[in-house]
Amino acid sequence: MSSVAKDDAEIRRSMGHLLNVLSCNSCSVLSGLCPASLLKLWYRELEDPLIPHEFYEECISSYDNPEAAVNVVLGLPHINKLVLCYLIRFLQVFAQPANVAITKMDVNNLAMVMAPNCLRCQSDEPRVIFENTRKEMSFIRVLIQRLDTSFMDGIL
Repeated sequence: MSSVAKDDAEIRRSMGHLLNVLSCNSCSVLSGLCPASLLKLWYRELEDPLIPHEFYEECISSYDNPEAAVNVVLGLPHINKLVLCYLIRFLQVFAQPANVAITKMDVNNLAMVMAPNCLRCQSDEPRVIFENTRKEMSFIRVLIQRLDTSFMDGIL
């Protein structure tokens, strides 16, 4: 089989999988679970995390300092900063009380779900991973609560 044929077969398999997910065959009712899962999967499957590894320590050390957390974001590479700000703006919309009343996803839940998709701990030590998980969630929560994403108003 030629490499083109192999690529074509892989694309067809991937498309079949995507169509299966999009059709929500496992969902008995129309829900936001499928699009939410796709969004998380897309961020999680990025080769490099949305917040690059070289910023990780800075993020977890500024999890309880809103000003420092915002400064970390401002120091990210331009494309990472734009994509992260877009995501945070999206999460800020969901964190509004009227939406929380419907979705039951407050800022804490949103941070818990999205933190592992934005930050990746490179340690293999379970103790370090466990300790950093709380800090990762707090960092994302602070961004949802405090990051000024108003420049994204026309985009989202």
